Amino acid sequence: MEQIGTFGTSRTTINDLQLFRDETDPEVAAMLADCAIVRVPKGERIDDSGQAHLYIVLAGQLEIESDAHAGDETGTTRVLPGESVGDQAVLDDAANLAAMTALEDSELLVIESSVVWTLIDRSSVLARNLLRLLSFRIRTTNALLRRRQKLGEFYRQLSLNDPLTGLYNRAWLNDMLPKLAARAARTGSGLSIVMIDLDHFKQFNDTHGHIIGDVALSAAASLIRDALRPSDFAVRFGGEEMLAVLPDTGIELATMVAERLCQRLRDTVVFTDMRVELPHLTASFGVASLGENGDEYALMAAADAALYRAKEAGRNRVCN
Repeated sequence: MEQIGTFGTSRTTINDLQLFRDETDPEVAAMLADCAIVRVPKGERIDDSGQAHLYIVLAGQLEIESDAHAGDETGTTRVLPGESVGDQAVLDDAANLAAMTALEDSELLVIESSVVWTLIDRSSVLARNLLRLLSFRIRTTNALLRRRQKLGEFYRQLSLNDPLTGLYNRAWLNDMLPKLAARAARTGSGLSIVMIDLDHFKQFNDTHGHIIGDVALSAAASLIRDALRPSDFAVRFGGEEMLAVLPDTGIELATMVAERLCQRLRDTVVFTDMRVELPHLTASFGVASLGENGDEYALMAAADAALYRAKEAGRNRVCN
């Protein structure tokens, strides 16, 4: 970066600069006259880690990499002729930590921090344009943060859902079941779970193949999810095991829900267009409710024990 002149010897006028647009005070132009103009070769990085400066691009363009500088999703922005960078550092009286690189051979007007403050005292036009610029950057940054927040929530939701069935996954269960159990224990509102295991599903997979097995599993999951209340939760626990989490529900109502699911699963047709009809799916159901002074571990253990009893009793049934 080398100095090639001053603003007073340049053919650029003050109204070519965004920050000074509509400025008519000749004294302001005179105050800029001694400010240096430097040439920055393409690819060169501008080191401004010492005293802050205001840079205005007269020719070429810069690329700025900085979390604080509003740009696109990549965290970079381009500064074109007439535009400025470094104003935030000047106003904060701090070193400019933004990484600034010339994307092509460029010419920059360099204004010292002390000169910027003198200009602000003199020019209400500059002060107003600075406020507009900073307001625009704040709005842009806020919009970018909102997009990132929505994207983060989208990926968080993806991480809590099973990709095959669309049900909540074990990570969701590990996060939410303790909260639901604590709420039920605090309010006495009740909490039940129905543990579901598709009967002889390994044999089904071995006989009909894993692709058809996945379709059958998805059909069973959809049936379970669609049969529950909006306040209930359907979870794929792992493999062919699923859970229905039923807030505000006691053992009797939870058992009725399980009986309804058991019957609907017996009636489910996995494929309607197969030449050879596939066998109907059945499942074993274990029902448990949160006991007094119980927690999520005791609740899961009770449901697992009930599921074991259903399997031992011949499968395709509900036990509590």
